[in-house]
Amino acid sequence: MNFSIFAFLLIAGIGAGLTSTLAGLASLVSYPALLAIGVPPVIANVTNTAALVFTGVGSAVSSLPELRGRGKFLWRLILLVSLGSIFGSALLLIAPAATFEKVVPFFIIAAGLLLLFSGRLPTQEHRPGEPAGTLTFGQEAAQTIVIFVTGAYAGYFGAAAGVVMLATLTLTVDQPFIVSNSMKNLTGFAANAIATVIYAFTTKIEWLMVIPLGIGLFIGGYIGPIIARRLPVQLLRFIIAALAFLLAAKLFAQAYL
Repeated sequence: MNFSIFAFLLIAGIGAGLTSTLAGLASLVSYPALLAIGVPPVIANVTNTAALVFTGVGSAVSSLPELRGRGKFLWRLILLVSLGSIFGSALLLIAPAATFEKVVPFFIIAAGLLLLFSGRLPTQEHRPGEPAGTLTFGQEAAQTIVIFVTGAYAGYFGAAAGVVMLATLTLTVDQPFIVSNSMKNLTGFAANAIATVIYAFTTKIEWLMVIPLGIGLFIGGYIGPIIARRLPVQLLRFIIAALAFLLAAKLFAQAYL
């Protein structure tokens, strides 16, 4: 790998790390960067997933103030997302993601709309970081299924998985938006780490390209939460939703036009 490619992937990684931690849409930057230097789509997808582990590490370290004191719910969240990611990654080996591509744009649009309007929904008083209100057994079961399915989506298709997870957390856990965003970053790390282990034994990952991309993703992942703390919540919601709609339009064009 020459210096120009290394520098290109490093810069792309920083941009992707920022986009990932702020909006859950790293693949808007990092995946196209790999395609631009000639990496085949399937290999680019799994290489991108491996590199995204680094943005999870950076954002987790930077998000410690928001995550502190929420261990019980975080462990449950990570477990559900990890199990879902294993299921989704295994499903990808059986049924290619192309079978799902016509549905994904609408899924992402729905997530973007949920993010825009969830901030206007009334909430109940409860302990910070715990599920919104007092959940019945049925509601808690539904929450568990939704989080598991979101993890499966991350392992299977991945596009805008961060936005989908953020929408899920915003609706099911009543807490500051910045905390939900930090939890989203942590679950993204778990899902990508699990998927990377599976891909390492089942397909080809361009590990030399993971290095510069991963370094950039770590830097961007660390800076992202710092920026997010300083942005107005409604502006952050709008930015994330707008980027989600942009990605949905791109995927819609690829699937139908």
